[in-house]
Amino acid sequence: MEGSYAKYLEEEFNIEKKAIEIVAKAEAELSEEFKRADEIAAICQLKVLKAFQENHINATHFDWSTGYGYDDAGREAVERVYSAVFGTEAALVRPNIVNGTHAIATALLGLLAPGDEFIEISGTPYDTLQSVIRKSEEGFNGTIIDYGISYSEIPLSDDLDLDFDAISEAISEKTKLVAIQRSTGYGWRPAISLESIKKATDLVHHINPEAIVMLDNCYGEFVDISEPTEFGVDIMAGSLIKNPGGGLALSGGYIVGRADLIERISYRLTCPGIGSECGLTYGQNRNVLQGLFLAPKVVNSALKGALLAGKVYESLGFHIMPEVGTKRSDIIQAIKFDDPDKMFVFCRAIQSASPIDSYVSPEPWEMPGYSDKVVMAAGAFVQGSSIELSADAPLREPYIAYFQGGLTYEHSSFGIIKSLSELIKQGLV
Repeated sequence: MEGSYAKYLEEEFNIEKKAIEIVAKAEAELSEEFKRADEIAAICQLKVLKAFQENHINATHFDWSTGYGYDDAGREAVERVYSAVFGTEAALVRPNIVNGTHAIATALLGLLAPGDEFIEISGTPYDTLQSVIRKSEEGFNGTIIDYGISYSEIPLSDDLDLDFDAISEAISEKTKLVAIQRSTGYGWRPAISLESIKKATDLVHHINPEAIVMLDNCYGEFVDISEPTEFGVDIMAGSLIKNPGGGLALSGGYIVGRADLIERISYRLTCPGIGSECGLTYGQNRNVLQGLFLAPKVVNSALKGALLAGKVYESLGFHIMPEVGTKRSDIIQAIKFDDPDKMFVFCRAIQSASPIDSYVSPEPWEMPGYSDKVVMAAGAFVQGSSIELSADAPLREPYIAYFQGGLTYEHSSFGIIKSLSELIKQGLV
């Protein structure tokens, strides 16, 4: 990061020279980690390519039907490709799944019935999913507990991993579904590793072969060469405006897994008797397929951006999660600021580094499904697309910002440079 590039940053973007130097040093020290990330991306790219080729994807799959969407060849092709990429029997990939929480909730409510036992084994789930599970104070809202489903949580172990001893004690022949949240969410923990997910999946199936293991895979796709459904996870769900959409999907979510479970979930997505046979794709098949094709490279850019953010802010004395040098299982880098002013400056700098709404200053607001006000910095082409450069921070101590995304590494790294430059200018580092 020398010569004309550094000069351009200083002259055209008013970036502090010290910020450029700190980031350049961090980049040099991450060369081996970047090489490993590039190898993963190359393998994932070939995996996706193979899925396209084996399913004979052609231009007719970009067309779309109307009305009920019966026999939509493009929709069916998209779902075959997703099944192939994730190594599953079946898939639901639909634009009317509004976000990752909706995908997860659809799966849970499609698989669970009154009287069933549901256990979350990765601690308290993400804020928006708690609204799906908890009993509503307003009466019957159709939550998990409203339907008379038994729910419990197993906290993480002291080393912030799955507590396998506690899982062994909790699982029984009564257990219907066991859920794992792979990503950090708004917690202070690393993402659950593939190794731990596999160990937990094997453990649950050993104790109760009939139990369903379900994974929230948001932010985890293409971070490694394997996906959890390749080693036994029964059902997995995520958002198309995160990793697998590659920045091109305009909306939607996916659910992949065993064919019998996908069929039951499809009845919840539409209704019994209709299931997956209907559902218009509104001309989104091209974006969904092209986004998936680009996703390994886009995720690679975001992953390297997260590595860089961690390295830079750790070098300045901030606590980060995950720590530099640990194997990553999602694209999120958490930075603990312990100061609301520093957190606000960081988030607002990310917003100002964005291509869309760069002139807007994000403020805390009460977002649906969140217990605290949240600062959302996301000047994205697709609203709420957190595979694009973004940062969000719940307004609560210890004032942690969660940095993720970047359709290109260059943009992700610029966001980090910009954030550091603003903190320097305001005398906060």
